[in-house]
Amino acid sequence: MAGVAIGLHRSPQQYFKIIGDIPKEWRKMKRSYLRDCIREFYYDKLIDFKESPNGICRIILTEKGKKKIIAFDLDNMTIKKPTFWDKKWRVVTFDIPESKRPARNALRDKLSDLGFYSLQKSVFVYPYNCLNEIEFITEIFQIRPYVRFFEATKVTNESELKLHFENIL
Repeated sequence: MAGVAIGLHRSPQQYFKIIGDIPKEWRKMKRSYLRDCIREFYYDKLIDFKESPNGICRIILTEKGKKKIIAFDLDNMTIKKPTFWDKKWRVVTFDIPESKRPARNALRDKLSDLGFYSLQKSVFVYPYNCLNEIEFITEIFQIRPYVRFFEATKVTNESELKLHFENIL
């Protein structure tokens, strides 16, 4: 809430008041990154803000924002399979530094547990929509900058993938 208030409040005096109340971990975060995230939420209409007459800024989660909240149980996560395949392949690639090896291994294990097919050590494929799940996993493991997600309509040697995911049509 404090981060959102900083990004949306126009008064520098309020910035310092808000910053004084933020825990030390928040102070380490780059303000420009925080402002960019808040703006993205605001422009996507996930949040809104209201300022009361006494100058206090309240951040409000919009209806669209409430629908977007991701509440997954990482250990019991599954990906919903639609009735019909949309003929798109979801590709997750990553290049996670050695300093984050445990997170890299955890990501590989989680993708395998979810049923992804490993094309290479850092390239996994899945036939169904899974963007929200991937975003959640990358946030939990704190590896978002190192992970990319693609949707592909053409894949060479597609028969190998279709054999692995035998129930797709």
